[in-house]
Amino acid sequence: MEGPRSHPAENGRPARALVDHLTGVVDRVDHIVPNDTTTPNGESLQEVVKALAYVHDIGKASSWFQAYLDDERIRDKRLRHHAPIGSFAAYYVLDARGYTTETCLAGFVAVAKHHGRIPDVAEYVYNRSFRRGAEGVTGRTVDPREQVQDAVYQQIVDIDGRHRDIATQILQDASGGGADWESFRASFWKLLDEVSGSVESLTGGTPTRDALSDSCYELVLQCWSALVLADKTDAARAPDGSEIYAPKIPSLAKLDSYVDDLDTDPDPDGTRAQQLDYHRARARESVLSGVEAFAESGGGVATLTLPTGMGKTLSGLSAAFALRDRLKGKRVVYALPFTSIIDQVVGELTDIYDDPGRLLTVHHHLSETTFDPDVDGDEVDLNDDVAGMLGESWRAGLTVTTFVQLFESLAGPANSQSMKLPALHDAVIVLDEPQSLPLDWWKLVPRLIRILTERYDASVIAMTATQPRLFEGTDVLDNDVVELVQEPNTYFAACERVEYRLHGSVRRYLDDREGPVAYQDAAAAIRAVARDDESALAVCNTIESARRLTKEVTDGRQHFVDVAEEYANLLRDSPSADEPGEGVDSTVLAKRCRGDGPALIHLSTRLRPVDRLTLIETAKKLTMSGVPVVAVSTQLIEAGVDISFDHVFRDLAPVDSIVQAAGRCNRSFERNHGVVTVWWLDAPSDQKKTPAEAIYNRGTSLLPVTAKVLHSIDDGSGVLPEHAVARDAVEDYYHRLHKNRNVGSQEFVEYVDDARGDELGKLSLIDSRRAADVVICRTDIDRNLVERLREAREAREYTEVRNLLDATKPIRISVPFSNGDETAETIKHLPPIDRENGLYQLDIGQHGGYFNQTTGFVVPEITAGHRIL
Repeated sequence: MEGPRSHPAENGRPARALVDHLTGVVDRVDHIVPNDTTTPNGESLQEVVKALAYVHDIGKASSWFQAYLDDERIRDKRLRHHAPIGSFAAYYVLDARGYTTETCLAGFVAVAKHHGRIPDVAEYVYNRSFRRGAEGVTGRTVDPREQVQDAVYQQIVDIDGRHRDIATQILQDASGGGADWESFRASFWKLLDEVSGSVESLTGGTPTRDALSDSCYELVLQCWSALVLADKTDAARAPDGSEIYAPKIPSLAKLDSYVDDLDTDPDPDGTRAQQLDYHRARARESVLSGVEAFAESGGGVATLTLPTGMGKTLSGLSAAFALRDRLKGKRVVYALPFTSIIDQVVGELTDIYDDPGRLLTVHHHLSETTFDPDVDGDEVDLNDDVAGMLGESWRAGLTVTTFVQLFESLAGPANSQSMKLPALHDAVIVLDEPQSLPLDWWKLVPRLIRILTERYDASVIAMTATQPRLFEGTDVLDNDVVELVQEPNTYFAACERVEYRLHGSVRRYLDDREGPVAYQDAAAAIRAVARDDESALAVCNTIESARRLTKEVTDGRQHFVDVAEEYANLLRDSPSADEPGEGVDSTVLAKRCRGDGPALIHLSTRLRPVDRLTLIETAKKLTMSGVPVVAVSTQLIEAGVDISFDHVFRDLAPVDSIVQAAGRCNRSFERNHGVVTVWWLDAPSDQKKTPAEAIYNRGTSLLPVTAKVLHSIDDGSGVLPEHAVARDAVEDYYHRLHKNRNVGSQEFVEYVDDARGDELGKLSLIDSRRAADVVICRTDIDRNLVERLREAREAREYTEVRNLLDATKPIRISVPFSNGDETAETIKHLPPIDRENGLYQLDIGQHGGYFNQTTGFVVPEITAGHRIL
């Protein structure tokens, strides 16, 4: 091959010419960045990223990088690193084209970090470019920053001597004829001063973030993420036509048809169930009418507020699809708080759209396990995986994901996370249950949504029964937030399905914080409901609390059918399944659980996703057929799980969580009124704090606020009407949080305004403690899958590894741990699939002591800090 290469021959494919790669990346930018997208200064973002695409790999023309491709050892790695020289070339060509200094800086960082992640922009730019004198550093250069600069200049001289014509053409193409290689080479030392001076303090010698505007971070984010996606897909030699990036769009008409075909019988004067169907239909019409007005205003941010059980999921999707069509967008992103409820949403979507294909992507952290994360940028360039990166880039018409994936991809994302951001241009994003966002993110999320609406022209719909007033009082959104439902209160009033009862333990908490209810007494109350042939759900605040309550319920004289035990029997006797978790039909399981007493299920994230889903579907079938069911669960059942019980018992929690739990009670008016009892459970085992205090009084203390709100609506009887809790108490609760607790970290917002990518990258929506992913093998099919995964990993077959990792999601759980605790010690005894990246196998045939068929993965002791559903 004549000329320098960008990539070596591999997998039966010839080496790639550098010029071909650069032009290939440039061409892909047309499909990734809409041509009407601009920078904050009104410049064409597409043209900016194209210029970066031309120069990003120019350093690969050096003899050192070419030797590296031939597996030659390079003594000074700095000489083969290709991103630094590309970053200076990027600044140079953007400046030659007349772009603003901040756009030039954004291009500098985007190219410098196209294999890394966004740094502290001001500090990074300064450290890369500051020099104690142009060419006049006397003596041996010892400053590491200057050593990098010297390496860049050596690369310039090397390329000038070997590939001057190619380098000249690259810079001319990148600059539109406004710059050339010779002038770049000659002015390099002066360029250092220009770049460092753009972020230098007035006193000199240090960088200042005051040199950057509040929109610098989002400009870097846009340039960098688009370049990363174009570069990686070209390096992996993905097909280069527009169709590879274009979505298959799910139609609103098909969704409408599905809704119309649902077995409903709306009648405002009929039975309670018929009245509910009537109000659901009215609510959907109201939402779609609201969308029309919202679209007329150009979109932005809207809320969708309806009581639980009113079909918010389908109404929200209808609203998103209608808004997408009216605004001529292409993609919808549906974000949920927990991975545990994604499967239910995806299951319904699969029923609607028979062959989802490129129409639907499901993306959450359990699909994020990767291998070899610490290799440097040049090695990453050699190991890209087409299917994986396209799946992570959200190119489908509909993506179902989590808040973690969405917001952490906007706040200091990892390199691979950034690839999804270009898909957010002109997208409609649905936030389902936004009140579940961690409190310290409540100021940051509106700031990130401003990036979505202003820089990506996206529209956002926040959908819940308990609106957390995230956007109230913020100055980060230019347009007023629009409510899509006309008169939400009418639907809350029409759907009075439950009454709330404050248990004596809660009233004692309100008075003097003393006297929680013992587990034996709580279990007795639950058994009494079951003896009356009625169903009961108890929602606990921690995994250990749920286990303790399950044990107490089953320790009494009353007989329960353990659904998990029957499930285990069927799972063992179903060898014909083709995939992990297949082979157990919930209808068959429900039949096995009838006729011998109430059925019992336990739910937490220590159970495999496929097991939880089967148990929930079985419980739904049992309750609908009149079989009393007792379910003991963590909070995972509160959001989006379409199941109904006669009675719900909720451990003391913030008001919004209580209302969400109540959404599982008398959901479709199966009885005149359901009963929601709020009690205050004691501490399990030898723990010092009750689960409620351990979870909700960490950081911002939420229980005192809840106590005051509940006290304000209690007339002394301890019986609270639904509307008073679902509307009045919720409004009062969030008002008190915002006014008196000032929830949310302003520091997080300042990280965005100051372009502190380094600090943003440290933030997480979930528990920041370490976690291990454990693949739980209960059948030979599961074991065979893990063996195939090990073999593919050893053979470095990346596409196969990713496919097999996806296949383990139904049987994989995430287990948080701290160094030296019981959980960590338990995990140490499990055979690793990939120890470095925290992936282990639990074969119940070999490590049965670590698994309980009713409660799932077992460790000797779980502290309150280990709560996450």
